[in-house]
Amino acid sequence: MSARPLLVIDTATTHAVIALGAADGSLLEQRRWEAGYRHGEELLARVAGLLADRGVAAQELGGIIVGTGPGAFTGLRVGIATAKGLAHGLQVPIVGLATGAALIRAAAAASGTGAEHLVLVQPAGPSDRVVSRVGQPARILIGGAELPLADDDCLIAVDLAGRAPDDATRLGEAAADGLAAALLATGAARLAAGDADDLARLVPEYVTLPRGVRLDAPDEGVVVSGGKGSGL
Repeated sequence: MSARPLLVIDTATTHAVIALGAADGSLLEQRRWEAGYRHGEELLARVAGLLADRGVAAQELGGIIVGTGPGAFTGLRVGIATAKGLAHGLQVPIVGLATGAALIRAAAAASGTGAEHLVLVQPAGPSDRVVSRVGQPARILIGGAELPLADDDCLIAVDLAGRAPDDATRLGEAAADGLAAALLATGAARLAAGDADDLARLVPEYVTLPRGVRLDAPDEGVVVSGGKGSGL
């Protein structure tokens, strides 16, 4: 197992996240900032700044871990393209992991709630939402449709301030704070096992609806497309 540090990148939400971690999955430092939909303007410079401040040359990295979504098109495209470009240029392995699954793991750690009872909700445009649960593909919920929740379900709302209950928003913030650590722990374990992704096959989970698709019932949805390592 390489002892070289690992770089984490996630641009699936309105807050971009980068982090540096040890090969054993321990977090060294994370940086998170509100990027909105302007991820491409700052990402590489922020990565360079993190590495410089930690005294790590890019050539010393042992691998790249990147969040694959679900998320908006622009942010995910920039983050994954940047991660893949770095991995290719540095000739290091890359692992793509579902941001939704990592947020649920982070929320479970922060709240003490079992991950199987957590339901993650993120925006999918101005009115629709994308819903993620452990062991299920992410699904789109049309605006106005009621989110089906069991009595023991606990809601995590990310990027939905004003559109979700306050307690769900607070748990979402805690999940976002723990996102880098969750991605790092899982990604480091996969890299240690030699389970890296193929650069050509690593794809994002965009939050989009195919043209003309309408959902008539709240328990219906559209599976969000994703690649290897992206399932919840």
